[in-house]
Amino acid sequence: MPIDPRAADVIDPRSRSVIILLLVSAFVVILNETILSVALPPIMDDLNLAETTAQWLTTGFMLTMAVVIPTTGYLMGRFSTRQVFTIAMTTFTVGTLICAVSPSFLPLLAGRIVQASGTAIMMPLLMTTVMNLVPPSKHGMVMGNISIVISVAPALGPTISGLILSFAPWRALFLLVLPIAVIALLFGLRRIENVDEATTQPVDLLSVALSGVGFGTLVYGLTGISGGQDQSAAADAASDAVSGGAPTAAIVCLVIGVVSLALFVWRQVLLQKVERALLDLRTFATRNFSVAVGLMVVMMGAMFGVVVLLPIFLQRVAELSTLQVGLMMLPGGLAMGLLAPLVGRLFDRVGPRPLLVPGLIAVVIGIGIMSRVPEQAWLIVVGHVVMSLGLAFVFTPLMTTALGSLPKRLYPHGSAIVGTVQQVAGAAGAALMVSIMSRVASGTVADGGTHLEGIASGTSVAFTLSAVLGVATVVIALFIRRNPADAANAPVTAAGTPDGSEGPTGPSAEAPESPGGAG
Repeated sequence: MPIDPRAADVIDPRSRSVIILLLVSAFVVILNETILSVALPPIMDDLNLAETTAQWLTTGFMLTMAVVIPTTGYLMGRFSTRQVFTIAMTTFTVGTLICAVSPSFLPLLAGRIVQASGTAIMMPLLMTTVMNLVPPSKHGMVMGNISIVISVAPALGPTISGLILSFAPWRALFLLVLPIAVIALLFGLRRIENVDEATTQPVDLLSVALSGVGFGTLVYGLTGISGGQDQSAAADAASDAVSGGAPTAAIVCLVIGVVSLALFVWRQVLLQKVERALLDLRTFATRNFSVAVGLMVVMMGAMFGVVVLLPIFLQRVAELSTLQVGLMMLPGGLAMGLLAPLVGRLFDRVGPRPLLVPGLIAVVIGIGIMSRVPEQAWLIVVGHVVMSLGLAFVFTPLMTTALGSLPKRLYPHGSAIVGTVQQVAGAAGAALMVSIMSRVASGTVADGGTHLEGIASGTSVAFTLSAVLGVATVVIALFIRRNPADAANAPVTAAGTPDGSEGPTGPSAEAPESPGGAG
């Protein structure tokens, strides 16, 4: 039988064990997502690959994530919790095994794609399960634990990878992850309880096709402009943009993606009237969800520009090694992870706005410090730590507010939309910031500066724009307020989701205060 969430403010032992298993599994898949960034050079040397070929190991992963994540809302409605977990972790484990034994590039790429398919399912599954199992008064506390996974795993990934590669070949990275994935899968098969049972909802193949083509080509086009997640490829993409503009193929993919997504949205609006939507867009009828997603779009766009450009600056201009760069980013990630549980508990007491506004202001200050791109490495670390501390006050309140504003039936689709927004907005932000950096670098070179001086100047301008976008997120955060206590029980109609928090939309329009404070 499925587990019924308890009305009392207590998480029962069975629910706690399910959440812990999902947290461990999510940590493994996110750690895997980041450890390869440092490993691309030795893979290129071992398999005799060009940079443009090796880049597909990261680009292919991103594209698969972008295609699979929008379908997770349907998967979690169609299959039981145990079945979805089994699909995700089995797929990820098989992909890891393929990567570990790959003798050449194509099997390695295939393994990465299989890995990404499992990774794409895990985070929406984790967030949806937490929202279903945990009482609303404890949402912030448990989502804070999720934020630990989201922040610490990517921070540890490059550092662990650099250490392992200093004494072992690149396949050891996958051999490290493989036994952990197998153990998580075996424990999950024995201990995972069903939160939801399987249904007989049919899949709409046209929606799957439009989603895959739309999100896949859109992200491919954006990564074609920014160079993907590989820093050397991103720098090369910037150089290409300096000399001749964005690649024609990337622009064509962007157009195809936009048209396909427009058709996808039209198809979902029709299907949700008969409860057959692949991705239910009635989530946007809830005011707090729409505002939170809008804030997430702007924030992720600004953040991914920093994520892509900062390593380029540190490696190309400051001439630091990949391991040194990873160690410089480590304090910020660890600080964000250590602060996340406290932020979660504060959210349960005071709501989102008192945390989001100062957090986003700290993010702006941190990016502002880094926008000076100083040669003193310690100052870059300070800026990154300040930014990371600010993000610690943002991620938990933002995700919890977005999903907590929805009726329970829409939790899977809300999780899928949040994951999709992160992928698309991140790719768009990276493309925008790399393009700006390249234009400024081109002007610097034309005025007689060196190529490295151009990268430094372009990075400074791009970071300044990111800080400006950060100011916009502070303004948007003023319009987010505490969710009504009964939001999870709101009915879902064909026309949309009645919003229990409807009313004035200005920043002064508050929901009734709880004894713990105002949000």
